[in-house]
Amino acid sequence: MTVMEVRRFRRCIALMTVGVLAACSSGDRNDDERGIGLGAEPCTGSCQRIPTRLTAEDVQLVVSRAATEAAARGEAATIAVVDRVGNVLGVFRMDGADPSLTVTSTPGESSVIDGGLERLAFIPSELGAISKALTAAYFSSEGQAFTSRTANQIIQENFNPGELNAPSGPLFGVQFSQLACSDISRRFNGVGPDPGSHRAPLGFAADPGGIPLYKNGTPVGAIGVMADGIYSLDKSLFEPDSLDDNADELIAIAGSFGFAAPRDRRADRVTAEGKTLRFTDADFDDLASNPEQAPAIPVGGAFIAVRGYRGAGVSPGTAFGHPDSGVRPVAPGSVFAGLDAYVVVDENNNNRFPPRAGTDGLLTQAEVVDLLRESLVVGNRSRSQVRRPVGDYSRLTVVVTDTRGAVLGLLRAEDTLVDAIDVTIQKARSVAFFASTQAAQRFQDVPPAEYLAPGEEVRVLRESPLFPYIENARRVLNQPSAFADGAFAYSLRSIGLLSRPFFPDGIWGTPAGPFSKPAGQWSLFSTGAELDLIYNGLINHIAYVAGLVPDDVGQNCTGIRGLSDGFSVSPGQFSELPNGFTIFPGAVPIYRDNVLVGGLASSGDGADQDGMIPFLGLDAVSRLPGSTLNNAPKAIRSDQIRFDDWNLRYVICPQAPFLDSDEEAACEGL
Repeated sequence: MTVMEVRRFRRCIALMTVGVLAACSSGDRNDDERGIGLGAEPCTGSCQRIPTRLTAEDVQLVVSRAATEAAARGEAATIAVVDRVGNVLGVFRMDGADPSLTVTSTPGESSVIDGGLERLAFIPSELGAISKALTAAYFSSEGQAFTSRTANQIIQENFNPGELNAPSGPLFGVQFSQLACSDISRRFNGVGPDPGSHRAPLGFAADPGGIPLYKNGTPVGAIGVMADGIYSLDKSLFEPDSLDDNADELIAIAGSFGFAAPRDRRADRVTAEGKTLRFTDADFDDLASNPEQAPAIPVGGAFIAVRGYRGAGVSPGTAFGHPDSGVRPVAPGSVFAGLDAYVVVDENNNNRFPPRAGTDGLLTQAEVVDLLRESLVVGNRSRSQVRRPVGDYSRLTVVVTDTRGAVLGLLRAEDTLVDAIDVTIQKARSVAFFASTQAAQRFQDVPPAEYLAPGEEVRVLRESPLFPYIENARRVLNQPSAFADGAFAYSLRSIGLLSRPFFPDGIWGTPAGPFSKPAGQWSLFSTGAELDLIYNGLINHIAYVAGLVPDDVGQNCTGIRGLSDGFSVSPGQFSELPNGFTIFPGAVPIYRDNVLVGGLASSGDGADQDGMIPFLGLDAVSRLPGSTLNNAPKAIRSDQIRFDDWNLRYVICPQAPFLDSDEEAACEGL
């Protein structure tokens, strides 16, 4: 039974006790069309071929409906609208809205965690609203509609949150991607919307209040709302949020009226690992206002400028899948023709990541073409985990990087997720980095994360150096020279397991993984090495938007000193991980015999699919005539590292993963 069904069942029981039966007779009191931005025909991943975008009038109407609901609830909100590639189209601050937010993983609890982003209270509220909107926009497509509540469910230490001894969420750790300091995500040009994908000020949000927006069956953006002043998460899925405690989401739902996702594409129609995902804990019939009666232009506040994101006023969005969005089909005659292939382009319609040879001399351009093509072929054969209708193929982004972190090529399927542009590059760089002989030295040289103290005052609390994570890993792995000798190839699944707050994954009461903060210090906002590596850069950007420092962070997240050193660039800055690393599956290192030559990654579907596709894509390349590339030799894969009674995992392949074959063990023996 879904959350909506539970709520309606309880409402019906309450109404029956007073003799009111009519409200229960029709199940969902909203018919399937009310409030939904649905075209005449259902979309199956190709509706974007007709240019569809949010107009400036659409943005004003979305904001007005949200603001009207906020006023009806006695709330004052900050409301942001973005397009599908992250251009901020308008930010509206209602009169009396809190100008700042507080980050906390323990709202209302006496136990607190300090460090990371925990309890920082000087962050402008508009940054929370933008990150919520970006989360919903970047995780939605014509095949699935996800919200920031969906993100909350799939990025925590247990899946589902609150379940004892359950493995972590399939996208555990994804919140620290799309970073403001990324060298991949684009920045506001000072004028208006342009090709994406664009950066998220706080990364991805786990806090409900981000809802995707649809027109004619295709996603065109999202709305994000901050009204309660708390940027947090939902730590248990056993009970839906009460209406009194769900203001941000209800306000966003009102804003989405007329632009709501088709019901058969929403997260609550999607399962992962046998569990139904969450879309929202409320619906249109829970609103305090009638969105159809909201004025065309919002009142009771003003559209504000946000430093680094937009000027005052509103703008129309871009049309996804067309050059103005930064994502378009490959050119006619391309070597990738016939693969449903798309590329990422700049404002001049030039491919930002065309295939090229490695800057380290270890991969040729032709080999990069082979790696991209064969991986996309595997993706096009693979059954999607998350897309609807059931039976669709995996829509993915695939990336090749070299051992120095240079992007050698990026290729996308039509309608795959926007978040994958940044995160797939982050994935490929991560595996090449941790399989190299340089990782330990880089962690030794990089300046420590300089945590800020809780509260509104901006001051240093303490330092968190990076090299102890390497020392912990060496002890746990029983490898005294790990990450300096290149002895093992670490897939991204293995790196993720080393980064979990429980080791083995999800087993409560076990010690933390060596790249994680220990119990009592870990939270979604203080994860360990993943956050500490980019923490100073993230804080630099927040302080810039808040007007506390004159300069924004540069396009490199690593090697930034902290507040006390003016966020200056350290000699420890390094190019291999310029936008940090990530810790959920989807990448394997590339070898030529026993020599590391790069990283191959995919993203855009279920975690197992994301991990399988580069593994099988690389295997397919190894079988091409004359190829000398291969997956890591079995003897050096990280799944050869054994603990008391278990091994690290290298790759997990879904059972019967292909649409054109009943093969059940696609990765066995490879």
